[in-house]
Amino acid sequence: MAHPLQLGFQDAASPVMEELLHFHDHALMIVFLISAFVLYIIVAMVTTKLTNKYILDSQEIEIIWTVLPAIILILIALPSLRILYLMDEINDPHLTIKAVGHQWYWSYEYTDYEDLGFDSYMIPTQDLTPGQFRLLEADHRMVIPVESPIRVLISAEDVLHSWAVPSLGVKMDAVPGRLNQTAFIASRPGVFYGQCSEICGANHSFMPIVVEAVPLEHFENWSSLMLEDA
Repeated sequence: MAHPLQLGFQDAASPVMEELLHFHDHALMIVFLISAFVLYIIVAMVTTKLTNKYILDSQEIEIIWTVLPAIILILIALPSLRILYLMDEINDPHLTIKAVGHQWYWSYEYTDYEDLGFDSYMIPTQDLTPGQFRLLEADHRMVIPVESPIRVLISAEDVLHSWAVPSLGVKMDAVPGRLNQTAFIASRPGVFYGQCSEICGANHSFMPIVVEAVPLEHFENWSSLMLEDA
């Protein structure tokens, strides 16, 4: 999860998020190079007192400053389109979970099981135990198996919400009357935090998302216990 004064992204916990981090570094390097080149040109034009007639009117330079930006845009667009298609790929999910946004909590339904579902509320600050995070902890976590394709069906009951977990590279709007879907693979065990990312009313800041990725054996034990308690 993020820590105070952090400048970059959270550590990637899914293959898609790793690709997004690589694309960010790729695009940022191009921006740095362009910025340095433009700064050099500005400084050179301001400080030099010499004039070159070939720069004032040159067909070759006009061709260069038209073609070069087009090439740079292609170098940015192709990796971006590749990641966009990767984010939309949903191939043979091992588990499907329906997440429904309410004012102001989330409810989860494990649709592959007959009766496995629960509501997830934020733990109030006064009830937190040492080591828990304020405004980020939920009383029921969404538990998933590691290294398994997970499909999440996302909707809302009342107003617009958004189901977002940065370290998994997932963000999808929850729209009343509409069922959106996204998919991800947790590449390592851990607890990953997110929050509603669409302003949804007075308590918008108080509906966290907690995803706990565990080995498959532990997930089976957890689901068995949840079904017994239901």
